Amino acid sequence: MLSWSRELAKSTVVFMCMMYLVCTGRKRNVLLISNSAENATRLLEPYRKAFESNSLLKAYYGDLREYGSWKSDEFSLSTGCAFRALGALESPRGTRKDAIRPDAVIVDDYDTDQDCRNPDTLKKKWDWFEQALFPTRSVSEDLLVVFCGNIIAPDCCVKRAGEKADSWDIVNIRDRDGRSTWPEKNTEERIARIESKISARAFQQEYMNNPLAEGETFKEVRWGRCPPLGKLRFAVAYGDPAPSNSKNRATSFKAVFLVGYHDGVFYIYTGYLDHVVNDEFVNWYYYIRDYTGDRTQVYNYIENNKLQDPFYEQVFIPLFSEKAETRGHIGIIPDTRKKPEKFDRIEGNLEPLNRQGRLVLNIDERDNPHMKRLEGQFLLVNRAMKAPADGVDCIEGAVWILNQKISALTAGSYTVGERRRNNKRY
Repeated sequence: MLSWSRELAKSTVVFMCMMYLVCTGRKRNVLLISNSAENATRLLEPYRKAFESNSLLKAYYGDLREYGSWKSDEFSLSTGCAFRALGALESPRGTRKDAIRPDAVIVDDYDTDQDCRNPDTLKKKWDWFEQALFPTRSVSEDLLVVFCGNIIAPDCCVKRAGEKADSWDIVNIRDRDGRSTWPEKNTEERIARIESKISARAFQQEYMNNPLAEGETFKEVRWGRCPPLGKLRFAVAYGDPAPSNSKNRATSFKAVFLVGYHDGVFYIYTGYLDHVVNDEFVNWYYYIRDYTGDRTQVYNYIENNKLQDPFYEQVFIPLFSEKAETRGHIGIIPDTRKKPEKFDRIEGNLEPLNRQGRLVLNIDERDNPHMKRLEGQFLLVNRAMKAPADGVDCIEGAVWILNQKISALTAGSYTVGERRRNNKRY
């Protein structure tokens, strides 16, 4: 099972290996399988063209074409080897060549997005592979099955095949350290450009073998007009620092967002969400200060649990102090609360607000790439937490702080989580 990302040449490598096995007589009856007959024929084309026009191949092995048995979807060689293309659910009967049953099966691009969304279709395709295709083999001879494909859904034929395979090789466009797995061909600049043009869900599915279902926790996010900052009693700029001083995309996102509360609704005015160094993270607070001006009081918070405290003391306090000398002082308040599990906090504190239309992203910032990334993270939140959720976690922190302040100010007249009128509006 080869689950290599797009642009890592899995089909080309398999082609080279299979040509070697065929030309040296190790394999004699090859089936190419894909999601449709047309696609299977397209995958067979490089093999046919190689035997037709590769002069070096002919120089070493001669012209191997068997005349009279040469079609686009099926052909034979003078050595007795046969190739045949088959689409999913087509009858594999008649695939024996003389006395040789299929001894090599290449399955490529077998899954489709549409098929994976239909459990019945997925079951039919897998049953066909197990019950109709696989038994065409000879019991007494070896069968080589090479299954090529990315994991495009939580349940797909690729995943089922991988779980049964003797070897499942998963290679993403980036390694665990966030570096290109084939930098000579796919530079980080090119990968980053692709990543910037498509959704996080699409990138994770197509290039990282990480299928994510949108809308499992947050079906959608609401964009709307925010009230003028001058109408707010106060706002909170909350930062999630991520203890890494790197732009490496394998690290966690850093985040700072400005959130306000007015008339029962929490508004996300603007913010920043990216892989940046610590110095730029500190700058974000100053950018938000410039954004708000003196229109409302802003409380600046930074997440600082016990594990983060040494980093906060040794890195961020000196950075804020250094910038204060030239840009003015910003009062930073560490959020030291002991937090529950990330998903539980997000689901429990934000999902009800979002479902009730009480969590709104500033529509004036809809073209802001940081806000777009935040929206993408919201839509990919699920209990498995395979997708980044640092921005969403940052919003949860801001909402929690706002709720504490609202409760303190309106004790006895406002219950957190209930939308109730009060004499005062914040």
